[in-house]
Amino acid sequence: MFTAALVTISSVNFDVVVDFYTQFLESTPQPSIPHVYAEFAIAGVRLGIFCPKPSNRDEFGHPSQSGMSLCLEVDNLDRSIDKLAQLGYPPSGQISTASHGREIYAYDPDGNRLILHQSASE
Repeated sequence: MFTAALVTISSVNFDVVVDFYTQFLESTPQPSIPHVYAEFAIAGVRLGIFCPKPSNRDEFGHPSQSGMSLCLEVDNLDRSIDKLAQLGYPPSGQISTASHGREIYAYDPDGNRLILHQSASE
């Protein structure tokens, strides 16, 4: 069901944060979409940094919410959504589609953000 997992950080200060990690990790992000997404490979872990869409930015300013997310790459987004619903935690938003694939936000029982993503190549 799952094909990959990565830790992500959202930031409205995207360019500053990507520059920080580029310098700190002494690595160039791959893939990288200017002002939108950057990904670093660190000792078997993928760190993704993204700029949240304007419609999602309000949740990142709340003191109880972190910019950290668990992003799960799935082979079938619809099946994963169904499984969350069966567990009693259905996503409340809509699936968004971009050039890189389809994704939806969900939350675990403690309110930690999950990003379920199905690559456009799936």
